[in-house]
Amino acid sequence: MPLDVGMYERRADYKSEKQCQRTSLAYYRAVRDLLPVWLLEDIRTTEAFHWEDEGRACAFSPSEALLYALVHDHQQYARHLLQRFAVHALAMPSASFRCCAHSSTPHVAVAVRYNRKNILKMMMDTLKDCADEGAKKLLLNHRGCAHAEGGKTALHLACDLARPECLLLLLGHGACPYVTDRAGDTPLDCLLQQISQSATDMRTKRVCLGYLVLFMPALRFRMRTELRENPALWSRLIGVQAVQWLSGQCPPSLFVQCMRNVTRSVPDEQLESLPDFLRPPDFRLHQS
Repeated sequence: MPLDVGMYERRADYKSEKQCQRTSLAYYRAVRDLLPVWLLEDIRTTEAFHWEDEGRACAFSPSEALLYALVHDHQQYARHLLQRFAVHALAMPSASFRCCAHSSTPHVAVAVRYNRKNILKMMMDTLKDCADEGAKKLLLNHRGCAHAEGGKTALHLACDLARPECLLLLLGHGACPYVTDRAGDTPLDCLLQQISQSATDMRTKRVCLGYLVLFMPALRFRMRTELRENPALWSRLIGVQAVQWLSGQCPPSLFVQCMRNVTRSVPDEQLESLPDFLRPPDFRLHQS
């Protein structure tokens, strides 16, 4: 159930900016120190306020509390907020928690950036149970702020940061692999750029590549021409057959075709629990 915001605004009328800074910091530290949920909620609903730019004190909403839980990986607190407030915990936070007026709901992107895969799974379950398809797609596929996130979606961030577990959760719950950022790049374009720029975490990047292409029956991405023009370079990075397949010179391997059928038939919540023999590190992109 949502908070009675008006009640808390009335209680906050007497708070000064200095008092808000003190109580806000105390609440932040309490979440950071992983204090019990009951105590955090008591602080949030009776003691803690933050100062908005327009010159008023505001109580912390469940949405803003969830952002703190994400940053500090307080999983019990995140579970409580999502169970009690459902999609209200994923609502737009106040202006002081956003980079600019053009920012959108940041929770999914924050979960990916901090690699909070357990809380991200809770959020995906909440969206599945409580949100309509339109709201779900908006939260999963929106472009982030141009300043803080470069206009990227959560999928782009998962590829940029090589977060395979987050990537699979997002794809399995309906994130669109064809969505583009402000530069016109798909998540696959971003991942290939990361692969070409650095050999660090190459195995993890190949896992991300394997997950991503399973959800892309039509391989539409900007760097396809780059693969065709530089086959030697890309063959060293991802394998000859993967280059031929991604560039459209041959069909995908039988293994990849089978795995695509598996991902379509397995329920979303079971994708991340597939047995290891169905989830080799690179999804055998290089094998026939």
